[in-house]
Amino acid sequence: MNELTNKLIEEYGEDLALEIINGFKAKPLTIRVNTLKSDKDYIKSFLDNYNISYKDVSFYKDALILECTEEVIRNLDIYKDGMIYLQSLSSMIPPLCFDFKDNESILDMAAAPGGKTCEIACLTDNKARITAIEPNKIRCERLKYNVLKQGARVSVLNTDARRLDEFLNFDKILLDAPCSGSGTITNDKFNFALVDKSIKRQRELLIKAAQILKSGGILLYSTCSILKEENEENIKYLLDTENMEVINIDKSRFKDIPILPSIMDGVMTIKPNNLYEGFFIALLRKK
Repeated sequence: MNELTNKLIEEYGEDLALEIINGFKAKPLTIRVNTLKSDKDYIKSFLDNYNISYKDVSFYKDALILECTEEVIRNLDIYKDGMIYLQSLSSMIPPLCFDFKDNESILDMAAAPGGKTCEIACLTDNKARITAIEPNKIRCERLKYNVLKQGARVSVLNTDARRLDEFLNFDKILLDAPCSGSGTITNDKFNFALVDKSIKRQRELLIKAAQILKSGGILLYSTCSILKEENEENIKYLLDTENMEVINIDKSRFKDIPILPSIMDGVMTIKPNNLYEGFFIALLRKK
């Protein structure tokens, strides 16, 4: 991981880079309760019956940290029936940054496998008009499967979001963009060639998102990268190109989450540790 280590030292300094690298480790199993089909009290009771220990999560009442293996959970009825969803803690955070209202039109631009899409359906109690997009056919089938299993009301499209008609308009857009994965890497195989390729695609998706967002609409951009080229520098590119402004994320809601310093105000970069993957989140409004 020498090349990535050098990059992290360049961006964050030696001490923080070491903390980040120490955070690249296996995480405990975490689940999100699917409130479209169940509730947390029932799930806790079910887990108690199987002697599975769990812990609450401060920032999200419907999330749990489990002390068991994924294989154990996949064999339980609550998993098979779609009452819970296996999801990392960091990936649960972006949808929580939105302030949803009934009957809004919401787009998930890069949706597979569907964790955040289904979370949005839960947070809106299936009262929003959600469209989820995935260009890869196999991943799109997985997205459809998860949406159906979770009971989420979502229109799924197998297409590239960059090709969407500019006459479309959405109140809110989630762009959890394809990235290098620099915040989640767990081995020595980091591909720097993927960074440049990712940046090109990320910027094209950001421009498209700005074009199809309603005036006053909200865009959330996130990646599982902690490199500024894929994050703050992309947001600066968007601000220079389109009529957008950054909305400050309310970090007080996420006060227990480890945060990395940023070169931009209002955004949030989660530091990898024993519980959280590295993640970047920015909230923007179309002027």
